[in-house]
Amino acid sequence: PLGAEGTGRGLRRGPRRGEEEAAGISQPRGLGPVSGGCSPPGVPAGLRGAPRADFRPLQVTGPSGEDTDAVLILEKTPFQEEKIEELLKKHTKLELQMSNDIYSTYRLYPPPELSEIKTTVVYPATEKHLQKYLRQEVHLIRESWEDYKNITLPFIQSQSFSIQWVYNILEKKAEADRIIHENQDPCNGFVLVPDFKWNQNQLDDLYLIALIQRRDVKSLRDLTGEHLPLLKNILQEGKEAIGKRFGVPGSQLRIYLHYQPSYYHLHVHFTALGYDAPGSAVERAHLLADVIDNLALDSAYYQKRALTFALRADEPLLKKFQEAGRV
Repeated sequence: PLGAEGTGRGLRRGPRRGEEEAAGISQPRGLGPVSGGCSPPGVPAGLRGAPRADFRPLQVTGPSGEDTDAVLILEKTPFQEEKIEELLKKHTKLELQMSNDIYSTYRLYPPPELSEIKTTVVYPATEKHLQKYLRQEVHLIRESWEDYKNITLPFIQSQSFSIQWVYNILEKKAEADRIIHENQDPCNGFVLVPDFKWNQNQLDDLYLIALIQRRDVKSLRDLTGEHLPLLKNILQEGKEAIGKRFGVPGSQLRIYLHYQPSYYHLHVHFTALGYDAPGSAVERAHLLADVIDNLALDSAYYQKRALTFALRADEPLLKKFQEAGRV
């Protein structure tokens, strides 16, 4: 059994896709045409949901005839302002649910061309994909630098997290036509691409990701004053590129890094400020402008301070912290 969620480019510390996150989180490229039929066996209890996303279990019958787990993500796209009048004028069915004085509620059934549902499939889905979508208890971790060196870093190094999809984008083996901006400098350059949580049909949920060109920076913990030119390039050039392409000023963008990240190749999130993006909560998001200021004050800032992040009950890293008596 499995669930689905509008997370975009990433399943958490596992193969790609997330976002959202959240949704947030990291996946290998598992999206694509699904062959065969889908036979949902029923929704298991405890699957996580979201106001704009729904979860459905799937078993897909592949070409060989074997049933394979998949993740189906059904997401209602935001309304486009220019479509509202059309929505009300067309043959839209309304059913009155309740009326009280000046207030009334209806069920509205729009025509097919105005009722788009963004649908994403992760196929085949691994056990990590499936576990991600089950409702789990969440614990806050306060990670010191010593904790990072003794617990988190050895855990990262012991795992085989595939980020080949990142290298495919950087090398233009995939998604080359989706690149919004590119700085090819091997040390201070990056590629800016739309996140798969955003369908690019409206700006309300604008979401892009900046992937750095260099491959030796895993996360916020690796950043030092040496990386200030890179981070400043991302901040400045990213805002300029989004303003030029989409007409959204930098003052209406939320630009941040995740810790823990969804995948261990440094990347920066650009979202519309008015969008409640998955993974933008205080226990995970670090504003890029603040990161730059912190490193300007102290080159080793992120090798000194404690960082807080949330872990789900089933995550192996939580078990490592529990075994070390840190939870």
